[in-house]
Amino acid sequence: MEVEKVMELFDSNLILFDVEAEDKEQLLKMLTAKLINKGYVKQSFTNAVIEREKVFPTGLPTAGVKVALPHTKPEHVLKACILVANLKKPIIFKEMGNGIKDIKAEMVFLLAVADPNKQIVVLKKMMEIFSKEEALKKLKHSTNSEDLLNILRKELG
Repeated sequence: MEVEKVMELFDSNLILFDVEAEDKEQLLKMLTAKLINKGYVKQSFTNAVIEREKVFPTGLPTAGVKVALPHTKPEHVLKACILVANLKKPIIFKEMGNGIKDIKAEMVFLLAVADPNKQIVVLKKMMEIFSKEEALKKLKHSTNSEDLLNILRKELG
């Protein structure tokens, strides 16, 4: 899957700035509701993401800006997308892999991928971006959807 295929998953209407929530569950309910309202995912997506996060946490201790990458099975997805939430204040997610450490996520990339084979490719591409401290800082400091999408396009290139 080349860069354009991953870029197609981003929609400027699904890039949110100064997102506020009390905790991870409230945040995930708010973000998934946006995807449900826009017809990207089924009603079942919300609980599926929250339950998966409990078993397989998605917080990443990335350099520069901590991120979380919540997602769930493709059966809950109607149309593939990636919602980006730039948080006003960090929200605690458990660390991916061990589930023990707290990660104060500053950005959340909520994946809704309809094809299980593509999910691996998309995760891999996102991890490439997450390994670049300067790219993450640019994403965090972007102030509008267009800037953020341009940074992603450049980094995915």
